[in-house]
Amino acid sequence: MRIALINGSPKIQGSASKKLSERLKCICERRLEQIEIAEFGFHDTVIAKEVLEDLSRADIWVFLFPLYVDGIPSHLLSCLIQLEETDFSKKHIHAYGIVNCGFYEGVQAEFALKILQNWSVKAECIWGSGVGVGGGGALSQMPQIELGHGPMAPIDKAFAALLEEISKKEVRENRYVSIAFPRFLYKLSGQLGWRKMIKANGKKVRELGNRPESR
Repeated sequence: MRIALINGSPKIQGSASKKLSERLKCICERRLEQIEIAEFGFHDTVIAKEVLEDLSRADIWVFLFPLYVDGIPSHLLSCLIQLEETDFSKKHIHAYGIVNCGFYEGVQAEFALKILQNWSVKAECIWGSGVGVGGGGALSQMPQIELGHGPMAPIDKAFAALLEEISKKEVRENRYVSIAFPRFLYKLSGQLGWRKMIKANGKKVRELGNRPESR
């Protein structure tokens, strides 16, 4: 079995999607045998021809991307359209999705996963299932943590279940998880981050709600 991990974040480095992809790969290598993992980065609006050829040799496509306005990032949408219009000789590719969001609740990724599921049907892929991951704003900042431990433990558990489904090519309901970190502390950390950015740009917190002057 050949699994393609497709990072659909617009960020080439330091993204939460990359962090989750690395985590998924580690769990996959520990739990599944006789598999080949290929990693791809969809960071632009066009997929190169050689990448399309490589993707056609995979049995499983796993898309990992951040939530953008309750949906899919525009550059990734362009890539999906290109995949949809490509004539793959294999019509039994199974598709799965992992969407991370800045919201604490992973269920906020519900509509993005449904969009990906609808695309899978149109592209003649077989939709398996997806995972919505909450707390994405903290993922890229976390140090490397042992699998199954710390704030990433619920995510690792969801990924292990997803990989079990992938190994059997099962079709299941989407699941939603959040990091094992108190919601109020996550919110507080986000607020501190915004305040730091405001000050770094020479402004004050109270100026955040100011309306621009009319010209």
